[in-house]
Amino acid sequence: MSRKLGLGICVAVLAGTLAFAAQAAEKVSVAALAFVSSAPIFIAKDKGYFDAEGLDVDIKFFQAAQPVSVAVAAGDADFGITGLTGGFYNLAAKGALKIIASQSREEPGFDFVAYVASEKAYAAGFTSVAQFPGKTIAITQIGSTFHYNLGKLAEKRGFKLEEITLKPLQSIPNVIAAMKGNQVDGALLPTNIALGLEAQKAGHIIGYVWQETPWQLGALFTSAKHAEHDRPMVQKFVAAYQKATADYAEAFQQRDKDGKRVFGAKADALIPILVKYVKPTPTAEQVKASVSFIDPQGRLKVQDIYDQVAWYQKMGMLDKSANAKDMLDLGFVKGHLDLPKP
Repeated sequence: MSRKLGLGICVAVLAGTLAFAAQAAEKVSVAALAFVSSAPIFIAKDKGYFDAEGLDVDIKFFQAAQPVSVAVAAGDADFGITGLTGGFYNLAAKGALKIIASQSREEPGFDFVAYVASEKAYAAGFTSVAQFPGKTIAITQIGSTFHYNLGKLAEKRGFKLEEITLKPLQSIPNVIAAMKGNQVDGALLPTNIALGLEAQKAGHIIGYVWQETPWQLGALFTSAKHAEHDRPMVQKFVAAYQKATADYAEAFQQRDKDGKRVFGAKADALIPILVKYVKPTPTAEQVKASVSFIDPQGRLKVQDIYDQVAWYQKMGMLDKSANAKDMLDLGFVKGHLDLPKP
């Protein structure tokens, strides 16, 4: 055999092997928001954790949480990761979606979602979360996580949610524009965005949700069809996701002996990944200031899901027949927390 012929055969074999590997990767998609809270997806994508599980993952970005749920229910995405909303629960109650792992939680010391007063309203004295009654507050959508946060705040602070004028603007960019234009008195926003408004003198942080009403804000979910019929694929996705949540926790959830959060080389290594995906593009310091709590193993606080379902039912946004248990598939992650008593 000539050297040229042998080299040609080797090249052909290598090309065939690479082509087979590319074909073997299962194409899946995940719907997400371009928020720091979607970090495990970004980490798993960029560090090759999905690739190692034989998954070719495409991230599809949306401007609000509820469209993420719709995309998964409609089959336009295989997975979704975002905050849990009234829209999500309505689709899950109809058998379309299953929660399979956790995303962000509002936990003490983690500045995830901020209460923000507009520049004009702050100057007029809107400087405390106790002053929400009588204010016009921008949210993305009715039934959104921001809506739920305000509902729980009203319960804690002893005022009626109806005392707040809610202004649903459909997307975070629209909320930001309304704040900059002083068209509303305030908003609830991810901390990195709130810090950006402060830097632009377009808003003032007056508190954080974790200080008032800690809760299981977000989750990883898939279609009921995938959960039932494509369990091996879902297990691969969750395995890659858990590697990323472990990396995230190790980098962003460490504290010193006095309980102060600390960031070292592992955080510095992951921040460029987050900056690549998060919009508006944050600085490294904004990332550190706004990374939320995410369970290192992707475990849910399950009772809180039941509590959310009950609240949406009370508000008339979810049918009374909806059952939280039917919306969960707890078999992909071990050791979920705060399980409801039988």
